[in-house]
Amino acid sequence: MGRRRKPKIVESVRMTEIADKGKAFGKKDDMAYFVEGAVPGDVVDVLVTRNKKSFKKGRAINFREYSDKRVEPFCPHFDICGGCKWQNLSYEEQIKQKSQIAKNAIERLGKIEIPDFQPILGAEKTQYYRNKMEFSFSNKRWLTEEEVKSGDDFSNRNALGFHRPGAFDKIVQIDHCYLQGGLSNEIRNEVYAFAIENDFTFFNIRNKGGLLRNLMIRTSTLGETMVVVIFYDDDKAKRELLLNHLQEKFPQITALQYIINQKANDTFLDLPIETHYGRDYIYEQLGHLKYKIGAKSFFQTNTEQAFNLYSIVAEFAGLSGNENVYDLYTGTGSIALFLAHKAKHVVGIEEVAPAIDDAIINAKNNEVENVTFYVGDVKDILTDEFAVKHGKPDVLITDPPRAGMHQKVVEMLLQLESPRIVYVSCNPATQARDLQLLGEKYQLLKVRPVDMFPHTHHIENVALLELK
Repeated sequence: MGRRRKPKIVESVRMTEIADKGKAFGKKDDMAYFVEGAVPGDVVDVLVTRNKKSFKKGRAINFREYSDKRVEPFCPHFDICGGCKWQNLSYEEQIKQKSQIAKNAIERLGKIEIPDFQPILGAEKTQYYRNKMEFSFSNKRWLTEEEVKSGDDFSNRNALGFHRPGAFDKIVQIDHCYLQGGLSNEIRNEVYAFAIENDFTFFNIRNKGGLLRNLMIRTSTLGETMVVVIFYDDDKAKRELLLNHLQEKFPQITALQYIINQKANDTFLDLPIETHYGRDYIYEQLGHLKYKIGAKSFFQTNTEQAFNLYSIVAEFAGLSGNENVYDLYTGTGSIALFLAHKAKHVVGIEEVAPAIDDAIINAKNNEVENVTFYVGDVKDILTDEFAVKHGKPDVLITDPPRAGMHQKVVEMLLQLESPRIVYVSCNPATQARDLQLLGEKYQLLKVRPVDMFPHTHHIENVALLELK
């Protein structure tokens, strides 16, 4: 047997920035460090867990100095459930750091000068800002280090909450989540208590068994609530016992539904949904539009900031009412519908068919007639023939997934030569790459970051390009 290598510890590394997935970034002796458990301003000793030539990853094991930007986390589950990684950093510092990330991506990675970098739009609500949450049941509750050392009996380890990062079969029991308001916490805790009281079995991800598997709760700014209980075992008596209890306990629930999911994975987009009580949808308001949202609907999870984001897109687009607009990666058509009243016509493209189904329904419900939606991969739909049929775009909106735009899409945009492009991105790094490629024919005019998800590393970035 070979000797185990002695753990490498690097002392006194000063953290300067936030990095991906809740890590802090710092440098020492020209070496880059990505560190768990630290915030910008901390000086820490780092236990190296991954050693590469150009960077090292690790975790903070000793603090030489604490950052003056640190704050006390407000959630008792902080640093356990893996959700809100930056609760221990002041929100003012969070948005400052996120703004710098967006700026650095374009200037350093994309090597593009930004003529007008506008202030980041922070969120007014930094708690209870999500309108959708998904929780998991498990008979393998994650035990904290203190619980393990206590020697207490934990033979009953049923839990309802979030997956513990790095432990796919363990669930962190959540007593109160600060991400979603309304009835969310009351409903989740009642489901858990009723299940324990009635000896319902919780899902075992390894052995694939148990009655209760997942719970989804959607809320809206209009005060409506959707609850979807996902069962593994198809036990009608127990299922109706729980659903009837929820109906009686929470008559405010707008839509109470259930799904039987006996697949290997948790996705349910391909499964039938049954309505136990109320409607099979809820309504949400976004500016001048009212959206019908079902259990499978794709919708921005921060309604208030979505309105602000779309308002920035509208401002950058500069529509007068006569423009032909293309909206790529349109999702449920939320941006397309938001802009339609200021455009001559909007064409949206999205590869997820259920999302387009929602877009068509919401267009009809809002009496928006100057939109057309297509299902398919943007790189396959956006062709010369498509442009001939729909006319050259005066303004092109693109909001791709984290991977950015496909090379073929970038090439088609260069060929189309739309006078203006508004590029919305959830990943400034891939956005910077695409902006660099578009630089062949376009110049960057302005950029504005938007914080959609406080206390996380996620950031949206809106860029306006103009044809040279």
